Amino acid sequence: MNDYDVIVIGAGCGGLGAGALLAHQGRRVLVVEQSERVGGCCSTFEKQGYKIDLGASIIEFPQVIDWCFQRMGTTFAKEVDLVAIDPVFSAILHDGTRVSYPISLEGTAKEIGRIAPGDVKGWERYSKKMQGFLDAALKGFFVSPATNLADVVRLFARTPALLKYNSMFFGSYEGIIRKYFKNEKVVESLSFHSFYAGLPPALLPGHFAMIPYAEHGGIYYAKGGMIGIPKGFQKCGERSGMKVKLNAPVRKILIENKRVKGVLLEDGTEITAGIVVSNINAKKMYLEMVGEEHLPWLAKVGLKSYTYSMATPMLYLCLNYRPPLEDHHTLMTLPMDRVNAYWNDHYMKGSFPREQFGILSWTTKSDPSLAPKGHHIIAVTLAPGVYRLKGTHWDQNRQALKESIIQYLSDTYLPGLKEHVVFAELSTPVDFEKRLRSPEGAIYALRQDLPHSMMFRPSARSRHVRGLYLAGASTHPGGGVPTVTASAMIAADLIEKYEK
Repeated sequence: MNDYDVIVIGAGCGGLGAGALLAHQGRRVLVVEQSERVGGCCSTFEKQGYKIDLGASIIEFPQVIDWCFQRMGTTFAKEVDLVAIDPVFSAILHDGTRVSYPISLEGTAKEIGRIAPGDVKGWERYSKKMQGFLDAALKGFFVSPATNLADVVRLFARTPALLKYNSMFFGSYEGIIRKYFKNEKVVESLSFHSFYAGLPPALLPGHFAMIPYAEHGGIYYAKGGMIGIPKGFQKCGERSGMKVKLNAPVRKILIENKRVKGVLLEDGTEITAGIVVSNINAKKMYLEMVGEEHLPWLAKVGLKSYTYSMATPMLYLCLNYRPPLEDHHTLMTLPMDRVNAYWNDHYMKGSFPREQFGILSWTTKSDPSLAPKGHHIIAVTLAPGVYRLKGTHWDQNRQALKESIIQYLSDTYLPGLKEHVVFAELSTPVDFEKRLRSPEGAIYALRQDLPHSMMFRPSARSRHVRGLYLAGASTHPGGGVPTVTASAMIAADLIEKYEK
């Protein structure tokens, strides 16, 4: 008899969500996690009395996460203490112009009208188009398997309304935004959202252009830190008997006669199960943990051709003053053409400039308990940073980069910052690789352009090893907390269908 029915590799939201759902089906589930804490990129660590979010800093599409909890007889709001965020975000444009977009669609129309009266009609048309797309896509595209072309055909057949939006799948993020907005300041305020999916506006598929609109459906922060969300899944799973083992990195997935039979941990422990769910980077999982000897030659070629997603350096700032900000999220933006140029002129060439754009996540605005009284935390999502810097290495430049970025922020977006830093830590792509064992620090596992989407992404049900399933950012529908939660539901449904 096997030790467990299911072993899940990786305690991120996708892995814990899948594990909890499978435990709710009545299966004996073990989740093994290489780190000392759950959550992956959606986690929180403590340092000198501050609770700092590792990566994710807000939740969009809360309804998708709620569907997962509802399947287990509860709700997102019951399991996680959520703080509603309004405004959705503020932006400080490159010329110093400030905008603030509230949750209210009408309020956002007024704010757009303040800086670009001619774009108010565009906002209304954009909102109508994106709402129609979301109505068609959420319960179809997001939670349906896309293991092959037939699945995708069935997906569109079940949701024919999606066919009206085919231009959004084949166009670009930039093309969709520019179709509705003509004022460059408005376009700039919406430009950084493309990096929520890991690519510049010119290269990101157009359906991601719904992100700035979707945020108006409600965005939230988890009180106590973003780790509250994976812990919510963990609690639900443990109520149904799921077990979680931390500090337990997997060396190999054990295979016999082309079927999984368990895992081998790095400490030499073998744990058996008839089903394995991988929530880690699929390229790494197949080539290293499964092993090329278990893969057909064409699969090896395909897996090696996948491009890792971008990495995102983070600067964690713990402060002894109230920063000069207004909202939980403040975007530091550049004109859209300069964002595209950054990708070509810096990211692809291996350089990382002092002048930054990105997100200032003022988490203590939403939850003051994260820091000592009177102190604050800002997690700075910096511009995309390539894993291999040209002519140097992240570790060699860590201190100089940290100091120069703090000085830059102090000179521009956060006056006086430098004098109020109690603690600062720069987390580079190399650090994310070490900390999360994510190859090259890839935050969305694999790139999210069209050749890496839907049936072109690694299948949620392995084509090569029986009993092996995938959840998380590597598989459809991709990276991000709501989408990896959707992948957990897809994996659980496939297991329920094929593993009686």
